[in-house]
Amino acid sequence: MLRRKVRRILAVDDVLDNLLLLQVFLEAEGFEVEVAESGIAALQQLQQTCPDLVLLDVMMPGMNGLEVTERIRSRNCTLPILLVSAHDKTQVQPGLDAGANGYVQKPIDFLTLLERINALTA
Repeated sequence: MLRRKVRRILAVDDVLDNLLLLQVFLEAEGFEVEVAESGIAALQQLQQTCPDLVLLDVMMPGMNGLEVTERIRSRNCTLPILLVSAHDKTQVQPGLDAGANGYVQKPIDFLTLLERINALTA
């Protein structure tokens, strides 16, 4: 029987409850999940690890998700980035223009999230 590679996700959100929910759901689906509580922490982790996808909240204090996306892309990194936002697509468009591969709107529909992650990491 072929063993499927475990996919690793870096989840980034400044709200700890959101991170916990994402981590519990994604680990139950077989993903390995690392978390970061800020954009700066996410960039530091990306220097030490290489996840298969970054799940990135847009609205965070300090360095927001759009800035993190720009920094990741400025390194010529093709790592898939999925934005998470309470806003609609018009508010997330700058992040998509900066190189994010898609977005999921809050409150998160976990089936939609799973479909988008699978599409980007297949």
